Amino acid sequence: MSVVRRLPVVADLTLVTAGAMTANVAGYLLQLLASRWLGVAGYSPFASLLAVQLLCAVPALALQNVVAREVVRGAGVAAARGLALRCAGLVAVVALPLVPVVSAVLSVSVVASAAALCAAPVLVLLSGEQGILQGRSRFRELAIVLGGAGVLRVTPAVVVLAVGGGTAAALCAAAIGIAVAALGARLLVDGTGQLAVGAATRTDDRAEPSTVADPPAARAVVGRLRKFTAGAGVLPVFRAAQIQAALMALSSADLIVSRIVLDENDAGRYALGAIAAKIAFWLPQAVGVVLYPRMAQPQHSAHAVRSALAVLTGIGALAVAGAAAAAPLAPLLAGRDYAPVQGLLWLFALNGALLAVLQGALLSAIATDRTAPAAITWLGLAIGVAIMLGCAHSVSSLIAIATATSAVTTLVITVLALRTARETVESDSGIPDFGPSGV
Repeated sequence: MSVVRRLPVVADLTLVTAGAMTANVAGYLLQLLASRWLGVAGYSPFASLLAVQLLCAVPALALQNVVAREVVRGAGVAAARGLALRCAGLVAVVALPLVPVVSAVLSVSVVASAAALCAAPVLVLLSGEQGILQGRSRFRELAIVLGGAGVLRVTPAVVVLAVGGGTAAALCAAAIGIAVAALGARLLVDGTGQLAVGAATRTDDRAEPSTVADPPAARAVVGRLRKFTAGAGVLPVFRAAQIQAALMALSSADLIVSRIVLDENDAGRYALGAIAAKIAFWLPQAVGVVLYPRMAQPQHSAHAVRSALAVLTGIGALAVAGAAAAAPLAPLLAGRDYAPVQGLLWLFALNGALLAVLQGALLSAIATDRTAPAAITWLGLAIGVAIMLGCAHSVSSLIAIATATSAVTTLVITVLALRTARETVESDSGIPDFGPSGV
């Protein structure tokens, strides 16, 4: 029976992996082409602004996770979209005054800074639709949206760079592509059938609230849904954003610091090496996406967290080995100017693999609406950045410090996530959880 029940999970993982990999390959292609067309010095600001754009995507990632969690628990599409609109408006208001700040810190033009930041509210709207699909376990459609959004974001930027456009023009083109993807995602969600309650129509991997068996729990669910529908759902997004912000900051801090502690050429080389970290980080994205709805259910949470962390660790090990084996190809693909980072690609990949495991552990915290792990992650980030600024004077020393920071933070958060998941199951059921047999 367990084999039969696991087959849909394998199929879902395959679909979402295909969609995510399509988006990721498109993104890596953009960065490779940009590194060639913009040159070592010109690529550094482009990569740094992409890192800033990733940080700006934090509210979008948080919104997707909150929407998916509440759809699993019974929230409707109209409420989810209303929340997405409110969050997009808030993000737009916050992003505007950050334009001159980013321009000054990274020594880039105001136009380029604005082009990077203008994508943030559009990403929020796109993520709202993705959250609806994820919460409904409509992974086939979600895979289409993930892959399509990646292609639509990258293709206009590549065209602009190919005809001689600079960083600002390429980022503006990418933002337009994201807007088209958001519209397409909304049409696709509407085309899957109007479901008043997302979770109630699927019973394979989630439990419906029972007003007879457990009245207090049912009342809690109803109260949460009323608050979500009424607009209080913004607060859970803020709580989830704390965790997502800590993760994204930790994954991007070294790339931003490289612009401060390294010279222009070494910063460009570090940016190319960071592509290996991004590959290892985003490669197993489907694992968290598919298992997240189960993490949001107390009766499945512990087993889902253990499964996610085990799979993420295995994929990370393969990514590090692959980076070491493929290292000789780096100068051939990007140019001889990047040869000095060839021997460090495995270390970049290790950093990304550790962050992928950390992401899985932090997703379990968002699924149960906990924010304590965010404080630990921020503390690790603060210590790591302080050491980077004081001790990192070369590409090798910077990536070594970044990887050590990721390793310590991941270990602490992972232990905490496993312990909390088990305690959640035991408090919910009154009996210990024994893994797959109890799912």
